[in-house]
Order: sequence, then C-alpha cells, then structure tokens
Amino acid sequence: MNQPIAVTTDSFKEQVLRQEKPVLVDFWADWCGPCRKLEPVVEEIAAETDAVRVCKVNVDKEPQLAGLYHISSVPTLMLFRSGTPAATMTGVHSKEAILRMLDQI
Repeated sequence: MNQPIAVTTDSFKEQVLRQEKPVLVDFWADWCGPCRKLEPVVEEIAAETDAVRVCKVNVDKEPQLAGLYHISSVPTLMLFRSGTPAATMTGVHSKEAILRMLDQI
C-alpha cells in the first residue's frame, strides 16, 4: 500500500520534478482543519493508484516551495506532469473530483 511521500525543499526536485509519471502534491499545514479533512482522501488516492505519485509538502516547514508555487491558501493540490504544474485545486474536494482532475491529464 502506497503512502504519500513527505517532500522537502531538498528532495522536491528528485521526488516531484524528475518523475516520469504524474505527481500529485498536497500543500498543507498542521494547523489547517480543511487539510486534516482532505488528508484521508489523499491517502486513499495514494494507496489505490500507481498511475500517479502522491507527495505532501508542509508549507510551514517548506516556505520556499510554497512561495515558488504561489501557494496562498491550504490545502492546495497541484498536479505536476514532466516537472511542470499541469492542474491545481484549492480547498477540500471529494475523491471523485480529484480523480477527475487526474484523469484529465
């Protein structure tokens, strides 16, 4: 069973940007109630699909990444394809809505 991979500024290039398959990145924070609500959905997607790699970035611990990708509110899900942001969703969304975003790419 796959789990979301915790990513730091130091590991972002290897874990996200250099991946051949699409990468879904969950930008979140410990204090964020909506982030906690979205967490089990993100974990389910990680466990159920090998088509996409799932990573998590704690914006409080990695402010450089949050700034680089203009994350102004959390949770924000960003889908990377070939190292480039391809789609973004902000706020809490259903598993079905997230899967539809993944299917579009």
